[in-house]
Amino acid sequence: MELFWILLFSVFHRYVQTQGVYAPANAQIVHSGQTCVVKEDNISERIYTIREGDTLVLQCLVKGHPRPQVNTNTHSLVDERHAYGSKSGFFFFVYIRMKPVLTVHQTVGDVRGNYYQEKTVFLRCTVNSNPPARFIWKRGNKPIEQSKDNGVDIYEPLYTQGETKVLKLKNLRPQDFANYTCQVSVRNVCDIPDSSVTFRLTNTTTPPALKLSVNETYVVDPGQDVTLSCEVTAGFPTPRVTWSRYPGSLPQRSVIQGGSLTLRSVTPTDAGVYNCTAVNNVGNPARRTANLIVRTMKNLTFQITPDSNKDSESIQMGRDLKLSCHVDAQPQDKVNYTWYKNGALIYPTDSLIVLRSDPDMPPATSSLEIVDMKFRDQATYSCVANFPGSSVPELRVDVNITQSSVVPPVLSVPVGGGVVNVSEGGTAELVCLVDGKPRPPVLWSRANKDLPMPSGDWVVETRDGRLRLTNVTRDMMGAYRCQTAPYNGLNIKRRQGQVQLNIFSPQIFCIILKSMPDCIKWLVNNIAFMLCFGLFVRLAQPYNAEFYYDTPNPIRTLKNNYSYILQWTQKEPGAVDKTIGYWINVQQNRQTVLSKQITTKEPVKGVLMSYTLTDLRIPLSYEVSLTPITSYGTGNTVTRTIQYSEPYCYNDHVCGFEDIRICGFTQDRRDVFDWTRQNHLTQNPKRSVNTGPDTDRSGTKEGYYMYIETSRPRQDGDRARLLSPLYNVTAARGPTGTTRTPYCVSFYYHMNGKHMGTLNVLTRVKSIATVDSAVWSLSGHQGPEWRKADAEIYPSGPFQVVFEGIRGNGFEGDIAIDDVSVTKGKCKQKDSVDKTGLYHQ
Repeated sequence: MELFWILLFSVFHRYVQTQGVYAPANAQIVHSGQTCVVKEDNISERIYTIREGDTLVLQCLVKGHPRPQVNTNTHSLVDERHAYGSKSGFFFFVYIRMKPVLTVHQTVGDVRGNYYQEKTVFLRCTVNSNPPARFIWKRGNKPIEQSKDNGVDIYEPLYTQGETKVLKLKNLRPQDFANYTCQVSVRNVCDIPDSSVTFRLTNTTTPPALKLSVNETYVVDPGQDVTLSCEVTAGFPTPRVTWSRYPGSLPQRSVIQGGSLTLRSVTPTDAGVYNCTAVNNVGNPARRTANLIVRTMKNLTFQITPDSNKDSESIQMGRDLKLSCHVDAQPQDKVNYTWYKNGALIYPTDSLIVLRSDPDMPPATSSLEIVDMKFRDQATYSCVANFPGSSVPELRVDVNITQSSVVPPVLSVPVGGGVVNVSEGGTAELVCLVDGKPRPPVLWSRANKDLPMPSGDWVVETRDGRLRLTNVTRDMMGAYRCQTAPYNGLNIKRRQGQVQLNIFSPQIFCIILKSMPDCIKWLVNNIAFMLCFGLFVRLAQPYNAEFYYDTPNPIRTLKNNYSYILQWTQKEPGAVDKTIGYWINVQQNRQTVLSKQITTKEPVKGVLMSYTLTDLRIPLSYEVSLTPITSYGTGNTVTRTIQYSEPYCYNDHVCGFEDIRICGFTQDRRDVFDWTRQNHLTQNPKRSVNTGPDTDRSGTKEGYYMYIETSRPRQDGDRARLLSPLYNVTAARGPTGTTRTPYCVSFYYHMNGKHMGTLNVLTRVKSIATVDSAVWSLSGHQGPEWRKADAEIYPSGPFQVVFEGIRGNGFEGDIAIDDVSVTKGKCKQKDSVDKTGLYHQ
């Protein structure tokens, strides 16, 4: 395989001013190494071509006053068929796989009789290359000329990725049984020679067929040697047989000999789906699959369920009782359960009912029901689980059933154990004491169900109710729930408790307060105390504030001024002393423009707080710092940057994505892939020709638009979302009959391609909770033209417009948008082409 790299460098000339001295910035690129082609495309662009394994050194020589800054950028290859650009540069990754692949196929439906006698056959030759390869077909040593042979047809098929040429042999003739060669050439670029592949077509040419030696589901004991054999029953040329496993790769101990795969002394980790594949480049590959299951059995548990009809939590004479037994096993449905009473096998009676698979319990759970319990039913009951005829050891659990040996559990948090304070990096032990007969395990989880345990599990089992956490961090802080397990004890209502874990920074220091000379402030393990006249008062350093970035855009107040609503939440306000205010500092170009303490209400966890910054100058950006303040100290400072961006929500402004900042639009971080900015000049010459626009809506080659690329690695259903800037809703009422101001979302869309997916337009209204609402949707092929669409919306607060492209079932489904505008007021009917209904949020 040969690889080419083409690197494009652009050098921009600019003027800089320093103390009245002007000097143009200049740059020159020099190279050394083994590049085989250097091409000057124009005055500012140079193309280097280099073979894989060679070395190319590029050096950028700059001059100017002040000294210019040199930026370098690194990009990753995402899709083989396209070139990629960024805000700071542009590059191509191109390659060539010079060894072609030749496959043979027959007309679909002609599957009877001899495979290739009196049939139409297709020889397909594929090679991935750049520059594009040239194909030559030969029969024997003689090139095939389509114009001189009515029995052949040579063409490039539609909807193919990569370079492909098909040789069609129409209704096979005797002379068509011969050697066929596909020769490809890149015209000796970088001295890369031509390459070829040859296939012999005979009247015995047939696709592969396989036969597997074992059942599709194959169950074995651990420690056995396993041999899976795939016998080739048909195929010429002789097929090549390969083995694979899902998930993962073949075990290291596996041995492949011919079509047989041998696994020595299997373990449960060797289980999986094993695939046998036979390929001879004729027709479709033949495949056979065997699901190998290695018997395992572990975690035998029991449950004691008192009479559920009587809502009972204890054993009582004259009432029903159920004992249940479950084991985690593979295969689960092959487990056999046997019940014993005082060591004697239980035979089902009217008062002792054995359920092999209890429908009221988890699958593969066996139960023993004791009906109308009598004194004689008090005994030791045993449940034995095994695989009949297997060498896997059986598992056994014994349960003593008497009125005195079965007591409902009691769970409690020790006195003083409801809140655990520990230094960051230390060890914490959370305790929930449980008593009862039998004593059940204690299960720990986070009180916030959306958070996993520090181990990554959602639930952690402890035998004694003690949860030990080491090397704790602030992320572990919060409430932890403990509860009795429903197994290995009474199956009744769970007992629950809760422990609060607080994490503090490991700091110790002493401060003598100038304002209170008789007081000394101590901070021990970040738990603060104030010693005043012999009395200790507990203090604590507050946690930092957390900025809320989804705030409305800056609001223009005067011709050259704007205001900004700064919003934030306070982290863990209840874990320390009351936060009485914040110190806010605003700087512009390292010059302080505002520094003051602001008084706020007592923070509540998760509730937004805000402060309006005024008299900010357009178009300057500012650095804002925020520090929480308690009665006797301050917390850590957080900083963010705010900047003025002109929204395009005006009646005469349309966003055509001509600027690299794309009018303030951003990519949604929660989607699968991104929209791409492109014009005719930046299109990949190898792009899919049957989808996507050739130019922007205006028809100019220089005009840009946004589109989604649906080629590999995209899959059916993948979503890309493009978010508009955030618009402020300032009017309280709209037209007569409505309570909200209408806005018109207008845009052009291009949806051409047989695999076309869906284009959705949504509004995202910002409040305490973000709400997305659909306002427009269209699916399927709409033709090769740009079309216009309007949608009216009535937002209830600050909002964004979301353009969501959903990939269809193939790569010919590129969706594009252009000339987007959001204007206040209703849409004009005469301008509407694809008008939707009105949506309220």
